[in-house]
Amino acid sequence: MTETMTVTAAAHADPVGAPVLDVVIPVYNEEADLGVCVRRLRTYLSDGFPFRTRITIADNASTDDTMQVANLLAEELGGIRVLHLDAKGRGRALRAAWEHSDAEVVAYMDVDLSTDLNALLPLVAPLITGHSDLAIGTRLSSSSRVVRGPKREIISRGYNLLLKASLRARFSDAQCGFKAIRTEVARELLPLVRDGEWFFDTELLVLAERAGLRIHEVPVDWVDDPDSRVDIIDTARKDLLGIGRLGRALASGTLPLEELRRAVGREPLVPGVPLGMVGQLVRFAIVGALSTLAYLLLYVVLQPMTGPQVANFLALLITAVGNTAANRAFTFGVRGATGAVSHQFQGLVIFGIGLALTSGSLFALHHWAGDASVHWELFVLVVANLLATLLRFVGLRWVFRNTPAHPTQPVVAQPPSIPSGAAAVAADTKGDAR
Repeated sequence: MTETMTVTAAAHADPVGAPVLDVVIPVYNEEADLGVCVRRLRTYLSDGFPFRTRITIADNASTDDTMQVANLLAEELGGIRVLHLDAKGRGRALRAAWEHSDAEVVAYMDVDLSTDLNALLPLVAPLITGHSDLAIGTRLSSSSRVVRGPKREIISRGYNLLLKASLRARFSDAQCGFKAIRTEVARELLPLVRDGEWFFDTELLVLAERAGLRIHEVPVDWVDDPDSRVDIIDTARKDLLGIGRLGRALASGTLPLEELRRAVGREPLVPGVPLGMVGQLVRFAIVGALSTLAYLLLYVVLQPMTGPQVANFLALLITAVGNTAANRAFTFGVRGATGAVSHQFQGLVIFGIGLALTSGSLFALHHWAGDASVHWELFVLVVANLLATLLRFVGLRWVFRNTPAHPTQPVVAQPPSIPSGAAAVAADTKGDAR
């Protein structure tokens, strides 16, 4: 669908430069509440807020007098931009406003101002300094203070639990209408976000997490708007469809997450080590399953000839050498001969810990049940090896923590860039655009 956007009123020209923060208020048929909201926000931003700011009213296809009210506010107060879209959808409004903003950080809040404005500076400060990439207000922190009915509380917590279970989300509150993002990061993420309505926030945050972006959370004070016109049933249905669509895209690998990581500078700190623990665990589990199978086969073959302890030692030693080599190349992406000997030595140290654990379990079995069959021995060894495998994963992550994938091409880590607005804070605390 082709969407039309018009800028019907703009902020007065700022002789100092573009704003550091652009606060977007998406609206649909809000002629009654818009004036109160914008005046309150403008007063707050003008009363000591330490960055140059602008308010953007993003009207998405209102059918009442919202646009006329917005234009009058822009003429009266200044420092206000008004956008109009021909299609409904909060996500569409935010996409249009953020993509066409010249600010260093873009944010949004709901027109009802349910969130206490004192959380705005803690929300955007880590983005302006370059420490974080996105920031969200959370109503689900133990230190948040929230006033709302039990139905909305249950729905909110249930939805976020569903996100954790289905999409492995780690952020706490997907739908709080109080978020901010660095504009340069938004321009990389937005082309991948397909939803234009209420699932927009969730999709943006999940993609940001999968790209390794740093998400800052701010506990907020939040009072529910009793006049909210959100259709809970329709929104829930669309959210479930969005979760299914995004889950399929992530599972099929159709999203260009690797390209996104490179674009936003979130590659692994250690070259060659896959970003995030999940990918390493999957590869480690594959290697571990094959190693365990080889270990059990060797033990069954050797046990009648050497006895249980010697069979356990030989089977574990042989598979440990192969396991270290396989994890070095497959799980942690380390290639070449550089460091291979030391890696095997350190791997054997970790093997020694596993040997002590498995041999100790066999000793305990035979001490308490001297006539235990080979089946019981295998059962005890499998349990002991599960614990040894966990210790091995942690140990190998430590072994390969500083090993580059291509030793002949040293990689110099670049510090995150600090937006220019942060450097100008001391000099400009009362920008004209406020």
